[in-house]
Amino acid sequence: MTLLRTFILIFLLPMSAIAQGANIALGTGAFDSGLPVEVTADEFTVDQSTGKAEFNGNVLVVQGDVRMSASKVTIEYSQGDGTDTPNGISRLLASGGVTFVTATDAAEAKDAVYSVAEGTVTMSGEVLLTQGQSAIAGDRLVVNLASGNGRMEGRVRTVFAPSTTDGGDQ
Repeated sequence: MTLLRTFILIFLLPMSAIAQGANIALGTGAFDSGLPVEVTADEFTVDQSTGKAEFNGNVLVVQGDVRMSASKVTIEYSQGDGTDTPNGISRLLASGGVTFVTATDAAEAKDAVYSVAEGTVTMSGEVLLTQGQSAIAGDRLVVNLASGNGRMEGRVRTVFAPSTTDGGDQ
């Protein structure tokens, strides 16, 4: 658990708003899933029979302004099932502590699935989304990268910082 998550959950929980689901936005909504996907890692294995590749150790996936890091990423390639994408990648399955970063926002979770064809990212397991000074946590986050729209689900927690006004003693 990160320092930020610990701070939010322990110290600010009494001020949190709790709901079953909340609509949120992530990124700018100008994402292009047709851009090349660059992956770097400590180790790489491929299984031609299943059409899967596995990256292990310090994995970094970059596509345009979007970055995802994890301990392990399995890449599933299109198998001629009508979901072919320009780069041939169907889905990326990330695990082992996932961080997903756009030009303006960041999210972290235990696991994530990035569907290239659909342009969606689904993060699960202790999800924390930060947007500037705001933070929202939940069990599952689903984001449409093309529109930037998303939904946080499952015991959603957020903190609203009180606005400060100059109303001191006069």
